[in-house]
Amino acid sequence: MSDHGTVGEVEGADGVTEETFQHTPVMPVEVLRILRPEWGGVFLDATIGGAGHAIRLLEAGSAVRVVGIDQDREAIEAAERRLAPLGERVRLIRANFRDVGRPEFDGELDGVAGALMDLGVSSHQIDTQARGFSFRPGTPLGMRMDEARARGSAAELLNRADEHELGRVFRDGEERRWRALSREVVRRRKIRSFSTSDDLVAVLSAVLGRPAQEKQKARLFQALRIAVNDELAALGEALDGIRGRLAPGGRLVVLSYHSLEDRVVKRMFRDWAASCLCPPGLPECRCRGVSLGRIVTRRPLRPSEEEVARNSRARSARLRAWEKRAANG
Repeated sequence: MSDHGTVGEVEGADGVTEETFQHTPVMPVEVLRILRPEWGGVFLDATIGGAGHAIRLLEAGSAVRVVGIDQDREAIEAAERRLAPLGERVRLIRANFRDVGRPEFDGELDGVAGALMDLGVSSHQIDTQARGFSFRPGTPLGMRMDEARARGSAAELLNRADEHELGRVFRDGEERRWRALSREVVRRRKIRSFSTSDDLVAVLSAVLGRPAQEKQKARLFQALRIAVNDELAALGEALDGIRGRLAPGGRLVVLSYHSLEDRVVKRMFRDWAASCLCPPGLPECRCRGVSLGRIVTRRPLRPSEEEVARNSRARSARLRAWEKRAANG
């Protein structure tokens, strides 16, 4: 799904080339330290994007194999080109990471030594205007990671959803003015349908009473993208699926760039580490009665100042890690 991190604006040409999908991986030192690829084994990169993390995993030792997943066709094609010299040590699959637990992956993904999810949006996706992720003027409101699975474009959502649903989308995206935004969208679409980024930016500026700042635009567009791609539900399903694929002692690392994503990861890691999830007051435990593993990072790790200076899109990254309970643990 990702390569650099959070939604932002950079200049770049449209078109798919290997260069446009170059990946500056976020917090690569921390990722490698936690996943320990030098021990060997199969590693799952569930958001392979430009393959920046995958290459570092493979470089850690000849006994490392990587299975890479991405729902974006262009990302898979770019990863294939970049990883071609590594031959059979790499297996690439175009799929949504929420499908990891499905039976068709039995065998291929069982007992992985470690897994990585980098939840950022790639520079290439942002820079390719036709994909519709950017808030640059004239950008079509698309935002579909996988057009075959998305529930519709961002424009379709804005034009069909009622005020209640739009309010939920904006509220879940942590927009404090969600009520005013949803009302203004409904009012304006009666006059003219939403089609480009300019239409949505105009709504935001009208509600604010002044031209919207870059950060405010990014937050609103991110909320819409999350809704279009059902990202939070997909994240929960993916985390459960990956946990089931880990070998005993295997580790899962997640890089998130938004508090909503981080909240899902934090909650699920906490639940997996708990020995009892029964409601308070029950006389005896009626759930599993044993933890599924342990949290490796008690607090999320953040990128260093030096890394942020090199790669500004790493600024909002939070890294959390969890380890599956050993067979004799």
